[in-house]
Amino acid sequence: MSSLSCSWAVPVVTTNTTTSSPSFSRKPSIAKRTQRFHVSCNSTNDDDQNAPTSQGKFERRNLLLGLGGLYSATQLTSNPQALAAPIQPPDLSKCGPATNLNTGQQLDYNCCPPVTNRIIDYQLPRPTVMRFRPSAHLVTKDYIFKYNRAVELMKALPADDPRNYTQQANIHCAYCNGAYDQVGFQDLDIQVHNCWLFFPFHRWYLYFYERILGNLIGDPTFGLPFWNWDNPQGMTIPPMFNNSRSAIYDEKRNQNHLTSIIDLGYNGTDSGNTPLQTVGNNLNIMYSEMIRNVKVIEDFMGQPYRAGDAVNPGPGTSERGSHTAVHIWGGDPRQPSGENLGNFYSAGRDSLFYSHHANVDRMWKLWRDLRGSNPKDFTDRDWLNASFVFYDENARLVRVKVSDSVSNERMGYVFQKVDIPWLNNRPQPRVQKSRVATTSGAPTAADVKFPLTLDKIVKILVPRPKKSRKETDKDKEEELLVIEKIEVDTTKFVKFDVFVNDEDDKIDELDKSEYAGTFAQVPHKHKGPVKVKPSIRLGLTELLEDLDVEDDDSILVSLVPRAGDVTIGGIKIIYASK
Repeated sequence: MSSLSCSWAVPVVTTNTTTSSPSFSRKPSIAKRTQRFHVSCNSTNDDDQNAPTSQGKFERRNLLLGLGGLYSATQLTSNPQALAAPIQPPDLSKCGPATNLNTGQQLDYNCCPPVTNRIIDYQLPRPTVMRFRPSAHLVTKDYIFKYNRAVELMKALPADDPRNYTQQANIHCAYCNGAYDQVGFQDLDIQVHNCWLFFPFHRWYLYFYERILGNLIGDPTFGLPFWNWDNPQGMTIPPMFNNSRSAIYDEKRNQNHLTSIIDLGYNGTDSGNTPLQTVGNNLNIMYSEMIRNVKVIEDFMGQPYRAGDAVNPGPGTSERGSHTAVHIWGGDPRQPSGENLGNFYSAGRDSLFYSHHANVDRMWKLWRDLRGSNPKDFTDRDWLNASFVFYDENARLVRVKVSDSVSNERMGYVFQKVDIPWLNNRPQPRVQKSRVATTSGAPTAADVKFPLTLDKIVKILVPRPKKSRKETDKDKEEELLVIEKIEVDTTKFVKFDVFVNDEDDKIDELDKSEYAGTFAQVPHKHKGPVKVKPSIRLGLTELLEDLDVEDDDSILVSLVPRAGDVTIGGIKIIYASK
């Protein structure tokens, strides 16, 4: 048995639906106007259920009992699903300095936005005209002129205007580098990466950025260009970003990559592959991220992340794959931490970031489209009710919900239709019906001592709990390879690739069925421990069909370290409902 009483200050912000522009004030003055109620925590335990964590925090579920303004104790006890804990918008008056990768100390500037005591619950306007997002490689001269003019005007806004270019760049820094605490959990960061908030947060971010640009030039149809790096015709930096006289130019980019073909399997150094091999690798990476490995929604969108959770529960395929590769490939190796594009805190300073993420956002739309008229979106209320705050095109602070971001059409914008060459690019195996698993002599997962450091290529035999599955079973459940408790330093670029039954060990050829997927992260720093332990899951059902080894008792998994120090805590096969 245990008892708990809680006391801390939790901000309660009153919604104001006025449409007038807010007056801005800095932290000290806004703090005086913020209403608070108090909860204190004292626990006695006869068991471990409510014991303090190593950080001195109590189990999230019990803490939320005290949040009367956010969660009802009656609801929590009468309805198990009411134990909901969606991530809440940060309290801007408590925004603190972000952290610097190079020193571990505060940045020499502040990522925090201007503070106002007015916050509006945002209502999506009914679209009268659609904003049009073009492929950045296909834009006209008129469009380039218009885009440049919009960014020029954004950069010319006063420094303390939340619509200013630097202020907009700082949004990414604040949400991603430790400036915001979770409401009710002091010193526990909000982190929108490596979890199921990745896609909706960035969709809302670009939504308001785009509307600000369109408003500055008086064009309600203006849409951000998307960098079409998943198509061979778009696999170079769009030329308009390489004009040093334009407002969208950034000198902090990798100078060796300004006109070269992007490598979506980038390991931090150029591979030496031929252009043909690089394109082939890119197309299979896209197929893997968008089709093969994402039969279950969490594997595309990312793992659940709720109030009170530590950061980095686990990224989805797109985030840890092509998304990360583009960031690292575009970042400037001459800079201490890969600035600008190659680091979370600085990425928004480069206009290329917004076109990169416009294509990431397009991936979410394409993934949903591939699932027909009734895609399996998250129904979990902790996802639907998670919320953020942004400043809109009229400089009003608005609160938005994830549930309103599911449909880009409902949000009033569409993408230019272009060819999708990876869509039917199902790879072929190097060796069909390979028996390498039975002849490898590799240790089984049960014989490996975990945690295991990946300081060289590691091969492990992983037993399959089920084999020779019927088609009806495959339709219901996806066979998944789980690599768990991946311990990495978040301040470093870290990457490893995974192959299955790779008899020839051609680790630079990612265009074959044996390539199962990857784990990679963009460097970032937060206030908590830099060591995190996310997990990833890789789809096996289609891969094993292609290799013709569905009847085998085990598969041979090769873990190939590419960058940084990695330790894994375990490896296994599970089955998850689709």
